[in-house]
Amino acid sequence: MTTLPADEANAGLSDRAEYEAALQRLRDASGTYYGAGYSVMDDATYDLLRLSVKAWEEEHPAEVAADTPTDQVADGAAPVGDVAHTSRLLSLDNAFNPEDLLAWGASLQRRLGHEPEGGFTVEPKMDGAAIAARYRDGRLVQIITRGDGTHGEDVSHVIGTIVGLPEQLAAPVTFEARGEVLFTQEQFEAANEVRTAHGADVFANPRNGAAGTLRAKDRPYRLAMTFWAYGAVELDGAAFLPAGAGHDETLAAVAEAGVQTTAQTPAGLHVVATLDEAQQKVDAIAAIRATLPFGIDGVVVKADSAAEQTAAGFGTRFPYWAIAYKLPAVERQTILEDVVWEVGRTGVLAPTALLTAVELDGSTVTRATLHNPADILRRDLHVGDTVTVYKAGDIIPRVQAAVVELRPQDAVPVPLPTECPNCGGDIDKSQERWRCAKGTACALAPLIEYVAGRDILDIDGLGKKYVDALIATGDVGDVADLFTLTEEQLTTASGSAKRGAKLAEQLQLAKARPLSRVFCALGVPGTGRSMSRRIAAYFGTMEAIRTADAAVLQEVEGIGPEKAPVIVEQVAALAPVIDKLIAAGVNMTEPEQPTDSIGGDGPLAGKTVVVTGKMAGPLEGWGRSEMTALIEKAGGRAGSSVNSRTTYLVAAPSANGKPSSKAVKAQELGIEVLTPEGFAALLADYLD
Repeated sequence: MTTLPADEANAGLSDRAEYEAALQRLRDASGTYYGAGYSVMDDATYDLLRLSVKAWEEEHPAEVAADTPTDQVADGAAPVGDVAHTSRLLSLDNAFNPEDLLAWGASLQRRLGHEPEGGFTVEPKMDGAAIAARYRDGRLVQIITRGDGTHGEDVSHVIGTIVGLPEQLAAPVTFEARGEVLFTQEQFEAANEVRTAHGADVFANPRNGAAGTLRAKDRPYRLAMTFWAYGAVELDGAAFLPAGAGHDETLAAVAEAGVQTTAQTPAGLHVVATLDEAQQKVDAIAAIRATLPFGIDGVVVKADSAAEQTAAGFGTRFPYWAIAYKLPAVERQTILEDVVWEVGRTGVLAPTALLTAVELDGSTVTRATLHNPADILRRDLHVGDTVTVYKAGDIIPRVQAAVVELRPQDAVPVPLPTECPNCGGDIDKSQERWRCAKGTACALAPLIEYVAGRDILDIDGLGKKYVDALIATGDVGDVADLFTLTEEQLTTASGSAKRGAKLAEQLQLAKARPLSRVFCALGVPGTGRSMSRRIAAYFGTMEAIRTADAAVLQEVEGIGPEKAPVIVEQVAALAPVIDKLIAAGVNMTEPEQPTDSIGGDGPLAGKTVVVTGKMAGPLEGWGRSEMTALIEKAGGRAGSSVNSRTTYLVAAPSANGKPSSKAVKAQELGIEVLTPEGFAALLADYLD
């Protein structure tokens, strides 16, 4: 596991001049982050620069600058403030790979004079801002930033806005909780909506947003954040912690008092005996990183014993008994070079950012999603901007925001299309997601290819080449035209009488597909396979769907007040297509499934199943929508992420032998993991 690409990690400083320039870059980066509230470089670039400086200083100890930031908390750049800390609130030193972790362990052993006997704790390293929160007689009276580690700023004006840091505790205890305040992803999006409404720039990322929000006192609005304690100290001489409390016991006391701790995060707090076990927990937390509702940039490993912590002691910048194991960067800064627009199968215009190549979460990223025009305007994006790009796990990279302070003078706002980029026609701008006024007719070929897929109408053999030929001749102008095609037309399109006869046979079979698949084939925005199944199961017939108004549609699970009117409008607009389908003899009813919902008598009744990876055995070739249909048919519910409510995880062994993040999470929670073959055997009576 490495944080930086190999070519970057091997970069170094060759002389004194480069060293001094690197020092100034470190000071500038920390100065803008702690002072102005934005970052001129991302974490990975900063880490590389700092490692290069430290390496040079280790090789040239006699030439180390007297004011080097490498031995100062926050590089000596954080606003100090005038509130003295109860005891020093320091940073953590970093490890970037298993070798670094073992080297730290060896250093700890040397300081103790023996191998650590009290074990280690492992917990997520929250990507936020460190604070100390003081409780007196159960009341939160003061919040202080870390500052230089000895003094910090009083930011008590944020009391009452931080989840996990209650203003009043149940018991009249006195102590100081120490931890990170941050925006969860949900809070981050909400904060940017509030800022946009007040004419302010959106935050570039949650970390910068939290740091800025802590210090802002004159805003006409308040933003919710979240706190997670990673430690505590006694205050005013009042007894709070159990005698000789280790780290896990300290957090347990904080949690019992009513303050949220890292042990209560989905990643949890783990107590292990050895560093080998600690490394396994580091890898496990890294595996579920993408599923966490907040950002982490690493995993913290600490000696658990209070006695051993005291014996190991502290340096000027960090304690010797703890280390932050940094994870690969999932957030980098790069240049937004251009934006291209494509039209999806439902006619929706999709903007994609073209980026200067950047290494992110183990891959080179050159493209990222921009969601929709409203999102582009809300984030005030310009071509030429330095932008923050985020990616975690298999999630598609997204542009979070521009670093406005780094905007070049020649940057121009991202141009929005004035006509459909596919057909040149008008654009329907009535929704946040713009659509070609022609709807599905604009991107007919992708829609027909989608419809022919196995999990929709399952028209075996109708591939892209034949679809293009049928559209080019004008034989197919919408989905319904498929069912009026003659064998001769299909022969011409495919170039073979045998293939034409086969396609005609497949189309005849497709007429009998259930209503859920037929409705999905219409391409109504927001109605993929799962939603189409819910709609078809609720209404039973196409006629009932066509006569439903927005209020009735909202009775279907997952359809809210925004989506319902859009579906009603689109179904009405598709009336000619639906009429042609009916005239062609296509099925318009959904077969009743007595076990098609939770609570039925199927083997999965009341159970939630998560599926991941490539299916095999009797389920070979089955996609996500087919698996979801199978689960629901057997009375269960298909889940998207592994959690305490998950009953089974269906996962094929990975090719590299390493468990997926979902498999790791399932193992931690004690959830049964089934192979595709085992799952198929469980539902043998439900396989079509």
